[in-house]
Amino acid sequence: MKVLITGGAGFLGTRLARTLLSRGHLSGHPVTQLVLADLAPPATDVASDGRVQARTGALLDQCKSLGGETFDLVFHLASAVSAECEADLDLGLRSNLDTTRALLDGFRSRGTRLVFSSSVAVFGGDDDLPMPRVIHDDTLPVPQTSYGIQKFICEQLIADYSRRGLLDGRSVRLMTVTVRPGRPNAAASGFLSSIIREPLNGQEAVCPVPTNTLVALASPQRTIEGLIVAAEATADAWGSRTAVNLPALTLRVGEMLDALEIAAGRATRDRVRFQQDPTISRMMLGWPAAFESARARRLGLSPDPDFLSIVRQYQKEQAG
Repeated sequence: MKVLITGGAGFLGTRLARTLLSRGHLSGHPVTQLVLADLAPPATDVASDGRVQARTGALLDQCKSLGGETFDLVFHLASAVSAECEADLDLGLRSNLDTTRALLDGFRSRGTRLVFSSSVAVFGGDDDLPMPRVIHDDTLPVPQTSYGIQKFICEQLIADYSRRGLLDGRSVRLMTVTVRPGRPNAAASGFLSSIIREPLNGQEAVCPVPTNTLVALASPQRTIEGLIVAAEATADAWGSRTAVNLPALTLRVGEMLDALEIAAGRATRDRVRFQQDPTISRMMLGWPAAFESARARRLGLSPDPDFLSIVRQYQKEQAG
């Protein structure tokens, strides 16, 4: 089985690659070749596996050549993130919309299964259509950011290409993934990792929103599980061409810090200071925090049990 991961050198792409290499199969078929396309080369341990090939460079420039290859499965994870897209419209359009369309056109008429990482940023509300307290599978997306709009457009393109039989597309809406290792990225939600990661590393972190801010989160492990289930589900089990909302753990930022204190002590929690950022606060308030993900549950997926388990998962992984 030949598999492509776009964004294969990023955090989720690297984790997905390691998981696939460790599992060795998808839907009972051995993974014999794993192609990782990204601006940067893959992690050393991933690249050293004989099944891995790297395609380094801008994805938009690679779409034609990738389309000339035959893949059994594509995970399309590459994306410009929320704050980047809000700051630079052209960057978001090029990285998210133009690249996705070029990738879809590269695999047209082949029936290739493609799993697309969308986002809960497709949801929002306005004066005439307020965002509901709980998002259900049939909730109408009303994105309020360029990033959310671009993701929703891509979902619809994938649904239409699938309707026409040009490919077998499956869109999954990811929650904010935390705790991410490494340096902060440009996502508006990036602080939801940094307020845990940096204090655990002995550094100060800034929280730009009040402690009573509600958020929807998922651990890296549960997120990867969702992507793999989307890839392996039968057509009957998957059902509708519309995107699936992955399960979410809903909690307040203050509860995240409570879990941090339980895991690492009061002094660690005190490394977080509060400095409100109106732009980030406004974006976070425009994103949903509670989900009833019935389709995902039917596929066997569930949210993380609590945030303390996520913190301890991160601590264990960082300890080696």
